[in-house]
Amino acid sequence: MNAELTKKALEKVGNPNILVNLVSRRVRQLNAGSGAMSRPLVSDVGNLGAADIALMEIIEDKIGYEMPDMVELARPTAKKRKRH
Repeated sequence: MNAELTKKALEKVGNPNILVNLVSRRVRQLNAGSGAMSRPLVSDVGNLGAADIALMEIIEDKIGYEMPDMVELARPTAKKRKRH
């Protein structure tokens, strides 16, 4: 992967873990073979690898993501037993 493209894509996404997930999912789609999702969404790919193409798509806002709303989880409380 191109370090400069990675740096620019990380500025767009903000979280390196999310960037890794986005790139890996898109690389799988690009390598899948047939179908509309396996074609690059950027015009000038030259001899770039699939990961660099995915980074270019993120930089050019061709693909994006949505974060789910955070849900506050509550710990279950133990039921009190009745004493006999």
